[in-house]
Amino acid sequence: MITRYSESRLPTPNGEFRVVVYRTGSPGGVGASAVGTAHEEHVAMVLGDVTGASVLTRVHSSCFTGEVLGSLRCDCRAQLDAALARIGKEGRGVLVYLVQEGRGIGLGNKVRAYELQDAGADTVDANLALGFDADHRSYDLAASILGDLGVASVRLMTNNPQKIAGLEGAGVTIDAQESHWVGATEHSQGYLDAKKSKLGHLA
Repeated sequence: MITRYSESRLPTPNGEFRVVVYRTGSPGGVGASAVGTAHEEHVAMVLGDVTGASVLTRVHSSCFTGEVLGSLRCDCRAQLDAALARIGKEGRGVLVYLVQEGRGIGLGNKVRAYELQDAGADTVDANLALGFDADHRSYDLAASILGDLGVASVRLMTNNPQKIAGLEGAGVTIDAQESHWVGATEHSQGYLDAKKSKLGHLA
């Protein structure tokens, strides 16, 4: 499903990581970064020797609006920063960064969902109204990337039970779920509440 395409050292405020870029073997689908016309590229941020068991791991989906534009509607940038900081502090771990914008529906559709949310829908109902699943993501690519890196089992930083089930279904051994909540803002509180009440996100 994937090919390790390139890698290099990447100095960051949380330590010197190794950035590894993976390419899919065929053009991307509905949520792809290049509107489905080019090979998707996904990234692993690796710190230390991650071969073996109980590797501190975050599987994170892209959020252009939050991570690049600074949107306060979600907690994605804060979660990304917190995960890298935790890995840096531990000195060993992996962050798998998947191009799955808007829980897999793509940037354009995510902004359409924002408009529905402004009219009163929550984050789950907005996706459903657009004809998508509440969460359209797949974790097979993440499992393949972790396998390629030699990760035997993970301590997974997540609040999402569907992510746990998806990774386990793809063959990833999860030794522990580690809570990964970050602070809410007045703009993100409703989004986070809906993820808890409708998607079963864990405390």
